[in-house]
Amino acid sequence: MFYYAYVLQSLKDSKFYTGYTKNLKSRFEQHNKGLSESTKDRRPLKLIYYEACLNQQDATHREKYLKTYHGKMFIKNRLKSYLTG
Repeated sequence: MFYYAYVLQSLKDSKFYTGYTKNLKSRFEQHNKGLSESTKDRRPLKLIYYEACLNQQDATHREKYLKTYHGKMFIKNRLKSYLTG
């Protein structure tokens, strides 16, 4: 069983949301149905990036990194052509 660190982008304000979960598909559906307090006013959302981790500790560590300045730069560089069209 994997855990996932993921990044969503709001189609409403183009901002990112970073999180982690055990079930990526279910969690993404919860976000888009408005069941997550932190993203319900920013819907619709699209999944723009995720990483599979072998355990919860690795996923939470990766989530925390992706929320830092360097983590945000990593995402922007990794998805440069995707985000600019």
